[in-house]
Amino acid sequence: MRSILITGGNGGLGSGIGRYFLEKDPEAKVWLGVRSNRSTAEALEAEFPGRCALIDLEVTSKESWETAVATITETDGRLDVLVNNAGLHRDHLLATMPDEVWSSVISANLDAVFLGCRAVIRPMMGQRFGRIINISSLSAILPPLGQTNYAAAKAGVVALTQTLAKEVARAGITVNAILPGYIATEALAHMDEDAAKRAKAGIPMRRFGTPAEVASAVLFLACHDAGYVTGSALKIDGGIF
Repeated sequence: MRSILITGGNGGLGSGIGRYFLEKDPEAKVWLGVRSNRSTAEALEAEFPGRCALIDLEVTSKESWETAVATITETDGRLDVLVNNAGLHRDHLLATMPDEVWSSVISANLDAVFLGCRAVIRPMMGQRFGRIINISSLSAILPPLGQTNYAAAKAGVVALTQTLAKEVARAGITVNAILPGYIATEALAHMDEDAAKRAKAGIPMRRFGTPAEVASAVLFLACHDAGYVTGSALKIDGGIF
């Protein structure tokens, strides 16, 4: 059985990735990292008893990461895949951006990825196998107005991914990033109909992506056959960039 940890496990993308693993890979044991909101994750756990479990994880806490990874490796004997999916955006023009808005977004999107990668590297090196997939954003390479904090964090995730990939390649660990564009999750739920129409008009495919379309790429990067793919930054954006 392959042991897989997905952060942000209660969100639309995190739970969608978890579901995709559970449905497509009969060997997958999925751990959904959650903090407070957990109703969606609990429903997935109930649907796949014995193959899906929730684990408390505050992604900005070193201690929380160490506890979660220790629990998983003690339970399953290994940790094969980490999907760093948890994130946060709080858009604000830089000239008037409060310090806390900057630091909270950097912490949730970049510091959390650093802490997660560092926490899993040791057990993965011991196994001589590991797959790390970091969910960045199209904002890393095509940043919109008002996202200096989010775009900087997600660009940092890409640079971290590419550097770490070189550091651990000889240990049988691959590290890749995915850069989603507009994906139909709760993150887009606030958009009114006119705003959604305008957004879709700027996408060559004229539609939003689905969590399953991101999850399929994650599943590929996590598989044994993708062992020569590392340090990549794969955009999934319907052709925007």
